[in-house]
Amino acid sequence: MLKKGFCLLMLCALLLTGCGAKESAEQTEEGEKTLKIVATVFPAYDFARTCGGEDVEVTLLLPPGTESHSYEPTPADILAVQECDLFLYLGGASDAWVDTILSAAEPTGRTLKLMDCVDLLEEETVEGMEEEKHDHDHEEELGQVKEYDEHVWTSPRNAAQIVRDIADVMGELEPESAEAFRTRGEAYAGQIEVLDQQFRDFFDSLPSRTIVFGDRFPLRYFAEEYDLDYYAAFPGCSTQTEPSAATIAFLTDKVRDEHISTVWYIEFSNHLVADSIAEATGTKTAMFHTCHNVSQEEMDSGATYLSLMEGNLETLRANLP
Repeated sequence: MLKKGFCLLMLCALLLTGCGAKESAEQTEEGEKTLKIVATVFPAYDFARTCGGEDVEVTLLLPPGTESHSYEPTPADILAVQECDLFLYLGGASDAWVDTILSAAEPTGRTLKLMDCVDLLEEETVEGMEEEKHDHDHEEELGQVKEYDEHVWTSPRNAAQIVRDIADVMGELEPESAEAFRTRGEAYAGQIEVLDQQFRDFFDSLPSRTIVFGDRFPLRYFAEEYDLDYYAAFPGCSTQTEPSAATIAFLTDKVRDEHISTVWYIEFSNHLVADSIAEATGTKTAMFHTCHNVSQEEMDSGATYLSLMEGNLETLRANLP
């Protein structure tokens, strides 16, 4: 980790040496201003491109199909962050590398941290879950005992607020387009809020709100929003992939005792744990898309945060009684 951080610092210094400041908005051939926006994760990318329409250039740093927790920025990524008009990032564990870049190569434009847009929830370890290993003595020295869940967009209500905040910042950067940005943002936020109500109506119709994930659980905000009881193998930002026998046994018993019909897993997972629990209990498995990132196929087919979450609702309807 120290070696990686040192390399990033040196790389940023080299990039800064050869790069001058740039204007807040680049002139196009037609003479119109175009914002350059860089986002670390798919939801921020999708929200910005929707608010901006054809008037902005939005770049997603995380390559399609890449697991964000193992991502390492390239020199081109670092330069893009340093020179963009607006940099959108989470501020959580999966993009901790951002702090190194920002401290060494301060962007010439604005930054917006998604975790600053909404009320935060602490990451939690529920019954039966594998606990993350932390150096708590070191954390206490640094005042970092509290760890907040970074997956704020998994609550559609939060997502709608983030869309509006992004549109507002874009409008501040390019006042002549502010009305267009906010109109598009409000329309998209409204669609997301309609979906939010559909989720509420669905969960209100269920006899039980208990779900089991044989995987990481980066859906704390989703669960809190709809008052769900959940059990999972790991917390949302865990780097572990193999739960203990005790954890698997606990989740297996929970599926049997609670008469759970489906064991869930997330995108880009090998879903071996979910498959094992499902096989032992005679149940089925299904994927819940957290929207953290998308596959190349999903990107090419025009997937959006809204379409992915609508897909989740349909999957829930098909797999929960």
